[in-house]
Amino acid sequence: MHFDRNRTSFLSTLALLSALGAGACKSPEAPPPAAPPAVEVGTITVRPSTIPVLDELPGRIAPTRVAEVRPRVSGIIVERVFRQGGSVKAGDVLFKIDSSLFEVERASARAVLVKAEATAAEARQQGERGEKLMASGVITQEQHEALRAALQRAEADVAVARAAVRRAEINLDYTTIRAPISGRIGRALVTEGALVSQGDPTALAVIQQLDPIYADFTQPAMELHRLRQAFKDGRIQGVTPEQANVRLVLDDGSLYSTPGKLLFSDVTVDPGSGQLTLRGEFPNPDAELLPGMYVRGQVEQGSLSEALAVPQQAIQRDNAGKSQVFVVASNGTAEVRPVRTSRVYQNHAVIQQGLKAGDQVIVEGFQKIAAGAPVKPVAWTAPGTDVTPSQTR
Repeated sequence: MHFDRNRTSFLSTLALLSALGAGACKSPEAPPPAAPPAVEVGTITVRPSTIPVLDELPGRIAPTRVAEVRPRVSGIIVERVFRQGGSVKAGDVLFKIDSSLFEVERASARAVLVKAEATAAEARQQGERGEKLMASGVITQEQHEALRAALQRAEADVAVARAAVRRAEINLDYTTIRAPISGRIGRALVTEGALVSQGDPTALAVIQQLDPIYADFTQPAMELHRLRQAFKDGRIQGVTPEQANVRLVLDDGSLYSTPGKLLFSDVTVDPGSGQLTLRGEFPNPDAELLPGMYVRGQVEQGSLSEALAVPQQAIQRDNAGKSQVFVVASNGTAEVRPVRTSRVYQNHAVIQQGLKAGDQVIVEGFQKIAAGAPVKPVAWTAPGTDVTPSQTR
């Protein structure tokens, strides 16, 4: 009897513990997960603008004029007058050739002229006397004509003698070698004591005009064809050479301070390279640009109207290497938009396809988001500026 009461108490306790354990294992319903907060991103609103069509072309600096200084008479160089590497003006004395023989030749030619003039004077007097003698019947017509012929020969000899004097004076003047043009002169290619003559293959020095100076660029002929086709289609507005703005990018990446003008585009394509030449002219007062320097030219060959551009940092690449951007969708989330770019202008990529005016493009902060993530757009400006080119019209 006592045993049954203890067993009944044990079972009641066990049932109570089981009920408590079952109640403890039963958990309340979990609340739904909270939505992730919107990520703040820098955006720009894409607006149409007019963008120049700039082609960056390789080029070389070339002088506007080049003159090889050569002797026009033979002789020994006795003096070099100019400073090598300095500036010279047209007419400045550069070299002097020994002039002794040329002075003798001039003196001889002058003496021959004096003799010829004396002979002509005598023939003139004979002719005048013959006129009177013929009028009085002392000489015949044939004798009178002979006197006239002698006078004509004497006058011709005077003309020949004067030409010889002039030639001797010119040759004597050529012993002083002068600069044919103004510019910078290089090193002397001959020294004092050298024998030089007309027709020597080696020049005495070379003068190059450096202000203004040329820059010759090369451009693929097919690129020019595409530009012309774009002109015809109205996608690009052309500019005349007088309006074209040409800038130089130096070898160290810096921009040359003064813009130039486009002079012409060659009409012949190089058959070996398929390139044609464009020539620009630039002021060069400080001789900062020297012949032979490698440069890159930003040549304006037209302008794109109603063009859309975004900062280059907004352009991303997918796994296939294709361009894409993040835009803010109408529901406030990030949306991936594939785009097609055509060219770059001032660190901005010109969008050919994929965007429309009014789209909000994410420029900064896209590293923290993925497609479909909620975003909080904040107006972005390029460092150091108040507005970006795509925000102006």
